[in-house]
Amino acid sequence: MSEIHALLEGMQARFNPKAATGMDEVFQYDIEGVGSWQVKVADGKSTLTQGTPDDASVTLMTDPDTLHGVLTGEVDGMQAFMSGKIKASGNIMLAMRLNDLFPQA
Repeated sequence: MSEIHALLEGMQARFNPKAATGMDEVFQYDIEGVGSWQVKVADGKSTLTQGTPDDASVTLMTDPDTLHGVLTGEVDGMQAFMSGKIKASGNIMLAMRLNDLFPQA
């Protein structure tokens, strides 16, 4: 298991099903030089899949170091987005819900 996959698995462990009420969305992570993963949030559950099997609601593109910083809480995701370290396409407003869906410990 790659470090990125392990970080995304850790994010899954923090999933807050109450914040996902009524959601049916796919968050895609495209990590430079590493690969792609999708987090599907539906029916109060979150599932992680490597690759891009579903149409993404929002796609987040970044490098491994930035993703690591955001997922460990060392880097503020909004600041990384505003500085261009994270790029997004699709329903960008959904990305703002990630902190509620996967809160830091």
